[in-house]
Amino acid sequence: MLASRLLSLLMLLQSRGRMSAPALARQLEVSVRTVYRDIDSLSAAGVPVYGDPGRNGGYQLRDGWRTQLTGLTPGEARALLLAGLPGPAKALGLGEAAASAHLKLMAALPGDWQADAERVGSRFYLDPVDWFRGAAPADHLRDVAQAVWNEQRLRMRYESWTEVAEREIEPLGLVLKAGAWYVVGRRARVVRTYKLANMHDVQVLRQHFQRPREFDLAVYWAEATQRFEEGVYRDFAALRVSAAGLQRLQGFSPLVAQAAQRTAGTPDAQGWITVTVPIESIEHAAREMLRLGPEAEVLQPAPLRARMRALIAQMNALYAQARAVSRPSPPSPSPLSPT
Repeated sequence: MLASRLLSLLMLLQSRGRMSAPALARQLEVSVRTVYRDIDSLSAAGVPVYGDPGRNGGYQLRDGWRTQLTGLTPGEARALLLAGLPGPAKALGLGEAAASAHLKLMAALPGDWQADAERVGSRFYLDPVDWFRGAAPADHLRDVAQAVWNEQRLRMRYESWTEVAEREIEPLGLVLKAGAWYVVGRRARVVRTYKLANMHDVQVLRQHFQRPREFDLAVYWAEATQRFEEGVYRDFAALRVSAAGLQRLQGFSPLVAQAAQRTAGTPDAQGWITVTVPIESIEHAAREMLRLGPEAEVLQPAPLRARMRALIAQMNALYAQARAVSRPSPPSPSPLSPT
């Protein structure tokens, strides 16, 4: 366990350069104190690792020093091949490079591992787009990826919820989420998220920028998505649901599904239970609750219950109207059809 962690720490410093003790601790999923002990162990073993104090300090290897301990295990080879599935690489314009890297990786593996590793491509396929949805347009993906890689500023016309305006950003990273690409960029020293499909007239500028050393794309994305999901829901609704209704709630967003399970009370004489779930707004919640059909009753808040009654009354009036529906007559047989 210790040897594996020391090797991982060494590979991190070799591949990423200077890293702080807290950043290493997050990557290795250990405490900062453990990182300090591991650094001492590497130094005692003759590895030229040194640290710089201060806010922007960290640990790094001596310039030009590299370890040769880079052999792959069978599991690591399978993981690399799985991570190299072709969809995102092709979208980024790296399809040929990914195919070439795949061949080189296979050639570097021992013969008795190659057949095992090759099964990854034939038995696992990555489809990041949800059911009944197409992939979001990504017309400017390659230009944006170039700007991210080369640390060049971007100018674009961006369509937000309220307006279409020209903006200039420092692109820090790209994220593929549920079939849609997002750009994480800094504007006026504030890091924000921009949906690639909403970008128009993208221009990669010649101006370069200094990427913040402390910025961690994965950490930012995890925190940003959590803030977004929690911020969308501004109120709560109390529902009385049947067993089928509770099951249908599991098809809602994860926050709603989890809240329903967490707040489920004791079944009443009819087997129905009361749950409390977060909602965005009265209108949005009313549309969502219609998905539950007769398996749920809104108890609170009063405005949502009133809106549900109004919608149900409108639907009842619509279906109560007598409409003459003429059925199309069957087609006449073709002269060439057998009788």
